[in-house]
Parts: sequence; C-alpha cells; structure tokens
Amino acid sequence: MKRSERLHALTETLRRRGARGSTAERLAAEFGVSVRTIKRDLAALEATGAPVWSRPGPGGGYGLAPGASLPPVSLSPAQAVALLAAATAAADAPYADLAAAAVRKILDVLDPRTREKAEQLAGRVWVDAPSARVSRVVTSAVEQAMTDRKVVRIRYASGDGTPTTRDVEPVLFGSVTGSWYLIGWCRLRDAMRWFRLDRIQHAVVTSAPCGDHTVDEVGTPPATARPVHG
Repeated sequence: MKRSERLHALTETLRRRGARGSTAERLAAEFGVSVRTIKRDLAALEATGAPVWSRPGPGGGYGLAPGASLPPVSLSPAQAVALLAAATAAADAPYADLAAAAVRKILDVLDPRTREKAEQLAGRVWVDAPSARVSRVVTSAVEQAMTDRKVVRIRYASGDGTPTTRDVEPVLFGSVTGSWYLIGWCRLRDAMRWFRLDRIQHAVVTSAPCGDHTVDEVGTPPATARPVHG
C-alpha cells in the first residue's frame, strides 16, 4: 500500500473508531507497519489539518475530534476511474444521481496532473450501461422516504399489471438478478414486501414517520449479498 493510500485508510479507520480511538500499536498491526511509521503518518495527517487527537498513558491512543471536518481526499487516477465506472454502471441504483454528482465533485478538486491522467485512463474503460428504467421522480421520492424515515405512498403494478396503492415504510434497498427493489413494511398487507422499483408508477413521501421495523425482519440475505459499506 502506497503511503498516500495508507494515510487515507488511516483517516477512515480513526473516523470509524469514534471517541474511543485506537493505540499506535493496534494501528501498526492492522496496517502491517512499524509503530514508528504509524506515528509518522499520524503526524503527517495532523500537519495537513486533520483533527487528530492523542491521549497519553494507559487507555490512551489516537483519534479524530468529533464533528471536525477532514482535509480533502487524495485519489490516484485508478481510484478516480474506479469511482467513475461504478457510478456509470449503476444507473438504476438508489442515489445513483447523487453518486455521479459526488464523483464529479471529487474529480473537480483533484490536482490537474492527476485529473488529466484519470481522464486519459477513463477513455480506456467502456461501460455498456442501459438507461435507467425507473422514473427519476419515483426514485427521488423513494430515496427521500428512505433517508428521512417517512412512509411513502406508491402506486404499484403487480406482475400481471394490476395496480394497487400502498403505504410503505422503507426498510432497505436490495439488488437481485439485475433489478432493484424497495423492501419495506406494507401497511396494506400488514407484512414485509418487496417492490420492484421499475414497477412503481407513482410515489409521494408522506408526513407519517416509519415504525420500528428493522432489516432483520426482511430475512436472511443471499450468500452473495452485502451492505454497500463493505
């Protein structure tokens, strides 16, 4: 792992650890480097403006100050192209428009040389991505309902085309065999249901808050499924 990549990974590790932080010894073991190297990396992060704190003595360690902003992320050309390819290939994915906009923001703040190399490399990656099959209006409403934890009212077409109106408490998005689904508690059926996004004809976010239904109620995910946070 290059040092720039390790510094980014180190920042993310400290961010995930939160207020409890981590010892230099533990960080060194995780990254396969010496304690001295980790301490140099922490000093380098602090020099760039990262809100690194240190606490001496037993139970001490290193962490990031809560609520503080982090310095800009530095990407290699290959990492930038990987983000571009992922965003381009996932037109039907939830939050796809936001992902594409976020990637463009990242590319815009790269140093000119890295951005030029990324653009050259991007020309060597082709993605056969069909246009989104789901209405952008529908997608936006469902995304907002999931984000704000509000009930979404949908007009949904069954497999034979019969439409019904449902009030759904969003629980999660899932991708199965190339199609994206909204999985949530259907108040009409009083049960957990899967709704294919491209069969939702209309959607509007209501003011009603979702209940306390959890991902565990959906059932066991396929062996190959995993959350997008990795």
